[in-house]
Amino acid sequence: MAVTASMVKELRQRTGAGMMDCKKALTEKDGDLEKAIELLREKGLAKAAKKAGRIAAEGLVQACVTDDGKTAALVEVNSETDFVAKNEDFKTYVLDVAVQASKTNASDLQAFMEEPWLKDESKSVKEILTDKIVKIGENISIRRFEKVVTDGFVTSYIHGGGRIGVLVELGCDSINDAVKACAKNIAMQVAAVYPKYVSRDEMPEEQIEKEKQLLKTQAMNENPDKPEHIIDKMIIGRLNKQLKEICLMDQPYVKDPDLTVDRYLKSCSKEAGSALTIKSFKRFETGEGLQKREENFADEVAKQMQK
Repeated sequence: MAVTASMVKELRQRTGAGMMDCKKALTEKDGDLEKAIELLREKGLAKAAKKAGRIAAEGLVQACVTDDGKTAALVEVNSETDFVAKNEDFKTYVLDVAVQASKTNASDLQAFMEEPWLKDESKSVKEILTDKIVKIGENISIRRFEKVVTDGFVTSYIHGGGRIGVLVELGCDSINDAVKACAKNIAMQVAAVYPKYVSRDEMPEEQIEKEKQLLKTQAMNENPDKPEHIIDKMIIGRLNKQLKEICLMDQPYVKDPDLTVDRYLKSCSKEAGSALTIKSFKRFETGEGLQKREENFADEVAKQMQK
């Protein structure tokens, strides 16, 4: 069968592969579009494998919340360069991953990668990711996801165009504008101040004891002449100060530092007409804990233009 320009165009649209690669694949498979796609994917898998070893520490965090505020997901998808992270195609893909995560039954990333892609159930999440690596031309990885299902209310907040993402789950009797506003403001608090726990009650007792011993050793080194019972009194204040930094309910509320988050939540409860509680929060920051490669912007642009 003769390979036509329209066939090449369709294959390019469906695979994102180069024009000559599409033409060669169609010629090799006698114009059979599906077989040509399969051939390009086979070649693409090899290309993607070569890219998989590269550091992917840029990227985006994105969230998806259902209209009823009962289910939400937060995902981080990494790319090698900030240039790609700002690409509209990449942004759309990350949002699709967030939607996928909001509907998944997978309990871990490995299971998530093996499940059917919602927008094309003939392929898995992993296969769609491989296709995207081939099309964009650099390593991409779905690093993590969190899903929240609640009988209360959950909302999201994305900061810095996808640099930081937060989910906050509130316990509530009903959902109204006051509940929604409270949840959004607390999500902004989590993004800005990065607590580790909702309250002191969540903090493991052994960790509190460990912090006490650490602070006691520091205090004794700084005040070698003071008796131990005085040192014990000194560390109470230091421990409380540290707990205020890492426990959300104890933190000064960022929009009104005269209030703690606990007091702000109580004021929200009055406005909402029922008691509100913070049941959980999730916070992702793009690339946290990953090694980022050093590369200047000019080199990054030049490499993209060569592709």
